[in-house]
Amino acid sequence: MSDYYALLGVPRDATETDIKKAYRRLAMQYHPDRNPEDGAEAKFKEITEAYEVLCHAEKRAMYDRYGKAGVGSAAGGFHHVDLSEALNIFMRDFGGFESIFGAARAQTDSRRGQDIRVNVRLTLAEVATGVKRTVKLKSFDRCEACEGSGAKAGTRPSQCSTCGGSGEVRRAARSVFGQFVSVSPCPTCAGEGTVVRESCEVCRGEGRVRADRTVVVDIPAGVSANNYLTLRGQGAAGRRNGPNGDLLVMLDIKDDERFERQGDDLVYDMALSFSQAALGGEFVVPTPYGDETLKVPAGTQTGSTLTLQGKGLKHLNQSGTGDLHVRLHVWTPERLTEEQVALFRQLALIEGEPPKRGSGFWSRLKEALGA
Repeated sequence: MSDYYALLGVPRDATETDIKKAYRRLAMQYHPDRNPEDGAEAKFKEITEAYEVLCHAEKRAMYDRYGKAGVGSAAGGFHHVDLSEALNIFMRDFGGFESIFGAARAQTDSRRGQDIRVNVRLTLAEVATGVKRTVKLKSFDRCEACEGSGAKAGTRPSQCSTCGGSGEVRRAARSVFGQFVSVSPCPTCAGEGTVVRESCEVCRGEGRVRADRTVVVDIPAGVSANNYLTLRGQGAAGRRNGPNGDLLVMLDIKDDERFERQGDDLVYDMALSFSQAALGGEFVVPTPYGDETLKVPAGTQTGSTLTLQGKGLKHLNQSGTGDLHVRLHVWTPERLTEEQVALFRQLALIEGEPPKRGSGFWSRLKEALGA
């Protein structure tokens, strides 16, 4: 852990007021209720631990002289501050995070609409190019009769008399650790800060009604089955002009039996007859963008792989495209006609012996098979 003074960003001769100001500023920045990013909670615990030592004269003196070891000796055994302790310390000295931002958040959270989850099925061709899809939703929309307020036409919600419009009630209590302030949503207005005296006859005071609507979803190229899209504010309408929830679009990608997907690359298995592999030639292979011509060199061995660059899938949210790898397999017929048998016997007389171990053929074969 860093030096306690460095953690709080104060000099070693900082006053108690300077330390409190620095800690309060950092605590507001990294408080887990305000900052959901990875690492914020750990940072909040670290700065609280530093503050708890430096804001007490005796602990600070021991820390200045001996470092953390001195604090541990004075406290009967050093331990790191856990999250619950850090939250209690912050609430003890500053009234808690909720006392500053609680009203707005309580009102917002209590009225926020639900998130909606929908599944969209895609083909590999749609994944390759990207696609727009229209999804139909059955959810809540804002009530037009009361414009989302929930109040009867011609009236307005009135301020809650219990909380004075703040949407919260605070209770102070003392313990051996000092004064604690608990903050909770107002029971009268459920944290909204206002009360509807006469409800809208259409939505019955909800400020929203059930309705059908459609949303156009722009799905980018290169998505995979473990991706999902979040459309902010496209979910259900909130109560009484509360913010809308989000629309979560889960992607279900149908398998394409022609291809094996390996990230943004695709693999296509193609069979060649013995004569095609021996003579080589041009062959048509499918891609997500249409058919392409592949040149197969003469003497191609089974297991060889040829690549069509840029014919795979586009990289998600960045430039570039994967490749299409064509794996070649020489097909051996299981049943031969009499004419074929005669031809193969003639070929056997002139084709010569197969290459022996250690020749270049075996090296190329191992390379083709990835051995």
